[in-house]
Amino acid sequence: MARILLAEDDDSMRNFLTRAIERAGHSVVAVSRGDLALPLVKSGEFDLLLTDIVMPEMDGIELARHAVNFMPDLKVMFITGFAAVALNERNRRPTDAKVLSKPFHLKDLVREIDRLFAA
Repeated sequence: MARILLAEDDDSMRNFLTRAIERAGHSVVAVSRGDLALPLVKSGEFDLLLTDIVMPEMDGIELARHAVNFMPDLKVMFITGFAAVALNERNRRPTDAKVLSKPFHLKDLVREIDRLFAA
């Protein structure tokens, strides 16, 4: 079971993802913005940061950069409807971060999470 921190600003998407990931056997703490997630990352209690890229206050890429500074072994996965933003090298996202473009099937998300921890 992975401990997952989910940062997603869309309420219905956040609730939907939380339920699906928990049903797959993982533990989820969900927040609506990157700036709310950062203090939780500092606790060191998470295995995966699952974050939307486009969010108010602090976007997912900035959150991920800060998060891996605190926890270098933290795995990062981005979920986004804006793949071009995610793939833009100027954004300096963590190089080993997985990007899952919206829309995606929940089975694909769970499969990617499971792959991250299978190694």
